[in-house]
Amino acid sequence: MSDQTANSLAVALFSELFTADQMMRNRLSRMLPKGMELSHFSVLNHLARFKQERTPAQLARAFHVTRGAMTNTLGKLEIAGYVHIRPDWDDARSKLVTISPAGVRARDTALEVITPLITELVSELGADKVRAALPILRELRLKLEEEG
Repeated sequence: MSDQTANSLAVALFSELFTADQMMRNRLSRMLPKGMELSHFSVLNHLARFKQERTPAQLARAFHVTRGAMTNTLGKLEIAGYVHIRPDWDDARSKLVTISPAGVRARDTALEVITPLITELVSELGADKVRAALPILRELRLKLEEEG
């Protein structure tokens, strides 16, 4: 493959990924319950799925954001009553975050709202195409995480 072909292919791939990401984020953001941002949902979903306390630093690493950005998001979630933040008794310099019952309900409500859109998109694309794309997207993500 020539350098020009490889460059064109790379530009086309990332153009499609960036455009699809932006469009999906916009649609999901409009659908989320009032006051909930996509970043809030993402953190709540993460905490609900893993069902264990996380430090703000662990969450920042998981989402590839700065600690400051995660602290800001967690502060908003705490004010809304969606997370509990407590001192880490073993390490006084750190805090631990867990999802609250209200946070679980908010995450579940958001999932109920966005799942039909995602299911419809998968249905329109076809399950076989989506299944075929997942390993490629996963490999791309893992490669980026290695280099990140």
